[in-house]
Amino acid sequence: MNWQKITSVEDLAKINQLSNEQKILIFKHSTRCSISATALGRLERNWQDEQAKDIIPYYLDLLSYKALSNQIADYYGVIHESPQVLLIDGGKCVYNTSHLDINFSDIVKEALALG
Repeated sequence: MNWQKITSVEDLAKINQLSNEQKILIFKHSTRCSISATALGRLERNWQDEQAKDIIPYYLDLLSYKALSNQIADYYGVIHESPQVLLIDGGKCVYNTSHLDINFSDIVKEALALG
């Protein structure tokens, strides 16, 4: 799994642009939370590049970039949670879930349903 890091507002603009061509997965991670570490580890262990070939994974350390985390929540109209994944397509959040509901197979199903 090759995470792209979100560290700036420019990264968010890039995500929105790329989401017109590919689906983007944003993983908002709290580095001090055991549930977040569990969800991240489970996602990474189950990630299969072949099944997720049309998804670019992005990672946000929300403790280091809390303002960006809040911008993501505001822009995509989702309630901030941690850990949380958002699937972005065409500049919109088309799927989000949090905590131990984060599941690779569900993310892939949602992405495939979008075409």
